[in-house]
Amino acid sequence: MFETKIGIDLGTANTLVYVPKRGIIINEPTVVAISLEENRVLAVGQEAKEMLGRTPETIVASRPMKDGVIADYRVTEAMLRYFINKALGNVRFFRPEVMISVPGGITSTERRAVIDAALAAGAKSAYVIKETVAAAIGAGIPISEARGNLIIDIGGGTTDVAVLSLGGIVNSTSVRTAGNRLDQAIIDFVRKKHGLAIGDRTAEEIKINIGSAVSLNEEEVMEIKGRDMVSGLPKTVTVTTNEVVQAISDELLEIAKAVKTVLQETPPELASDIIDKGMVMTGGTAMLRNLDHYIAQSVGVPCFLAEEPLLCVAKGTGVALDNLDSYKKSILSTK
Repeated sequence: MFETKIGIDLGTANTLVYVPKRGIIINEPTVVAISLEENRVLAVGQEAKEMLGRTPETIVASRPMKDGVIADYRVTEAMLRYFINKALGNVRFFRPEVMISVPGGITSTERRAVIDAALAAGAKSAYVIKETVAAAIGAGIPISEARGNLIIDIGGGTTDVAVLSLGGIVNSTSVRTAGNRLDQAIIDFVRKKHGLAIGDRTAEEIKINIGSAVSLNEEEVMEIKGRDMVSGLPKTVTVTTNEVVQAISDELLEIAKAVKTVLQETPPELASDIIDKGMVMTGGTAMLRNLDHYIAQSVGVPCFLAEEPLLCVAKGTGVALDNLDSYKKSILSTK
């Protein structure tokens, strides 16, 4: 095989790597641990995530992506090199073609940084595709037809909403309210209500295990451990599902507003298609319990969760790279 192609969903929370014919071969957290003394990368992905909030002063474990864009260029380049090498092996004769997904609201400078980081990490050529287009392709939506499709991609850093028709984006919006903001809202709520300081990982576990977008009659409870804000000593408290609903309500309202904004600017013919077919949600945060019902109620249009929502963007990047000619319009629109 003389050419290698890799699709990368470079997310704020997780990075997924897709290789055509092999599927998704890497799904790891977007975290890098660096030794400040030696100025080198110690760990990437799951191994680095285990270090978050647990490192000595000489080691920094951080997320190089913030709100879907590169916050630390050098670290992102090192991370991309790690993922490309892990996908293809360190010894290879051909440099790969790489397709990377980017948020809809990305600037040309931020887009250039993504391409430069991929080329510096060893790619022969690098393309970018908007997350909503990649998500729609990965979810199996026929975006090349003359019909309106509304896609809501809710990741870790951004929520991207777009109406697609004839292979292109008709109108879209991108808000920096997504999974990480929900986690922060839970941290703030637990601090105020229970006087307990918790970390990002605990907040994420609360959201995944007992979180919901709407109140439940039979709510679940979870014991969490953290530091008491008054005594400074370790303490255990119990959090309920409806407390989580209360904590994240403002953030969910922002996401629903973004969907409404896009629908209000959608041409009537496409809007009628969307009412018939409903809206499709992708992304890790879209898996929050009852989020599809919450958005459907807020907007008044049916809303469905895509199959394997976490993998849609990564799959879409790989499919688009494998069929560059078919999706040229979608890819070139991001230049």
